[in-house]
Amino acid sequence: MFLQGPVFVLSLGLLPFVWGHSTHDQTPLDFITKSGHSDVQHGGQNAWLEKYGKQIDQPFSGPLSFSHLPYSRCLEDTTAEFDIALLGMPFDTAVTYRPGARFGPYAIRSGSRRQRETRGYTLSWRNNPYALGSRIIDCGDVPVSPFDNALAVDQMEVAYSSLLARPVATKGDAVGLPVQTFAKDGKQHPRIVTMGGDHTIVLPILRALNKVYGPVSVIHFDAHLDTWPAYPGTTSDQSRVTHGTFFYLAHEEHLMSNTSVHAGIRCKLAGIEDLDNDQAVGFQLISTDDIDDLGVNEIIRRIRERVGDSPVYLSLDIDVIDPGLAPATGTPEAGGWTTREVKRIIRGLAGLNFVGADIVEVAPAYDNAEITGIAAADLVHDFLSMLLTTEPPKVNRVRGPLKDEL
Repeated sequence: MFLQGPVFVLSLGLLPFVWGHSTHDQTPLDFITKSGHSDVQHGGQNAWLEKYGKQIDQPFSGPLSFSHLPYSRCLEDTTAEFDIALLGMPFDTAVTYRPGARFGPYAIRSGSRRQRETRGYTLSWRNNPYALGSRIIDCGDVPVSPFDNALAVDQMEVAYSSLLARPVATKGDAVGLPVQTFAKDGKQHPRIVTMGGDHTIVLPILRALNKVYGPVSVIHFDAHLDTWPAYPGTTSDQSRVTHGTFFYLAHEEHLMSNTSVHAGIRCKLAGIEDLDNDQAVGFQLISTDDIDDLGVNEIIRRIRERVGDSPVYLSLDIDVIDPGLAPATGTPEAGGWTTREVKRIIRGLAGLNFVGADIVEVAPAYDNAEITGIAAADLVHDFLSMLLTTEPPKVNRVRGPLKDEL
């Protein structure tokens, strides 16, 4: 009896709030039906379309394709037309440390969800790559074997070769520079931006490109050389194929010209003999620290001078970026470049004779708030502008004296 009084008083106190809320802020369901404010009940199968229009994909909804691009399983759909294809290679069974890059294509696509064709213009590039006249689509993933590396490497080579052999969707200058002048058959071929996967995927890619273009120059963004002959304990030919040896194997197979260049190297080495071997494989080296001593513009100049007018393939390992900004990778190295610095260098490479590009070693299990996947997706967007423009964007200079707003 003692508790009933206060409870009753409290209930009475709430009644005006409940009554006021229900009469002023909510519309009774029968009013909606009688007044015709809802077409759901009587509008039939087109009720949504008539009232709300198309079923658009929001940044956080819809099927997962890169930047909400048209998606096709291009390896089986031979009618799919494209000038540039986004292709996933979810392979990570040749790593020396942390696995997980098989989920890289997923993470990069997920990181691109806020991007889309209709909002692709950037201040830094001063263009929208999707509005430059080329057809760009997401061709899905290569279904690589996670059990047999020899089989997986062959699957990736065959997949890449298949897409390279397709006719381009757009004829003429709309697809960028005339890289067909480097093709053995004199024809224009599609270009592929590959999402790895560990860095081993570059070996089958270079094998496929070699059939069309012959040896190519490689611009290699990475914390590591990836030119080692083999790792201790190698007992078979297949065990030589790893994410740290693929460039050495590519050199043995004459897939690269002697005008390739590393950018962002900072890994620990066995000694000076690693650098001698690296030079013999055909690489010039730009270290991470060089950005402090030389600056971005000089790094760009040296890369461009090194590869010259040759056909160029760009490969970017996400670990070139400092792990504080891109932690989701298998072999992180402290002291890397910032995302902004890498993006600036990439802009400075526009106009080279690119035959393809990739981004690799994104392993989302080690990520935090998707920051690595988002950075990787943004770099892929940069790749598209890089492939489709004939020169670096002009740098905006602030005109007149700066004003103190305080």
